[in-house]
Amino acid sequence: MKRIITLIFLGAALSLSARYQTKTDIPYSNNTDKYSTERCRLDIHYNDSLTDLPVVIWFHGGGLTGGNRKIPKELKNSGYVVVAPNYRLLPNVEIGDCIDDAAAAVAWVFKNIENYGGDTSKIFVAGHSAGGYLTSMIGFERKWLAKYGIEADSIAALIPYSGQVITHFAHRKLKGGGEMQPMVDEYAPLFHIRKDAPPYIIITGDAELELFGRYEENLYLWRMLKLIGHPDVQIFKLDGYNHGEMARPAHHILKQQIKRLSADK
Repeated sequence: MKRIITLIFLGAALSLSARYQTKTDIPYSNNTDKYSTERCRLDIHYNDSLTDLPVVIWFHGGGLTGGNRKIPKELKNSGYVVVAPNYRLLPNVEIGDCIDDAAAAVAWVFKNIENYGGDTSKIFVAGHSAGGYLTSMIGFERKWLAKYGIEADSIAALIPYSGQVITHFAHRKLKGGGEMQPMVDEYAPLFHIRKDAPPYIIITGDAELELFGRYEENLYLWRMLKLIGHPDVQIFKLDGYNHGEMARPAHHILKQQIKRLSADK
């Protein structure tokens, strides 16, 4: 009898897994120029038999100058709707265009994700490296999403992986600065910190292995958010993992945080 019950549950689990699918190459921007129509597209991984699922918007890395959208395999078939957007890249556009694309993609998700079984009260924005930078920019500075009629505080949480929090180094290089020359201006998440921002979960690699002091940079942001009274900011350092390697184990932390924060909704 026990074997029969086990087989029933196994069959049900396999059936649900089989219902997961990925819809690709969906346009999210109203821009009509050739470069925008090429880059401003997203993929959605979802289960067409489930509803009211948490949503993960995943922005790829690549230093704002490269990279392409990809659904992380660790997030597939995991009870989430996962959205992976591309965005325009430097030096083809200005850094503000990269951020604007990220905001447009998030706004598209808020307005359309219920059609794919997602819950708009459980939209988590995350990304690695440059994707983490974009995550923080649109979450801290409200104007980017406000342009599309979305309140940044509607985001369930911001979960950047090793994101730049001072002005992004690719932008600094284009303006004649160096990778090691720090700058904090309107294009720095640090410039826009506020205590009423969504829950903010920082994940980085090993302090000695990270890119350009990325751990200490994020640690300073964490401390400043604590000092101004942000009620839900955490930082996780993954010892032994460098900038590129840290994303894979970081997905486990993301899942834990989604579970924690979804329980309150």
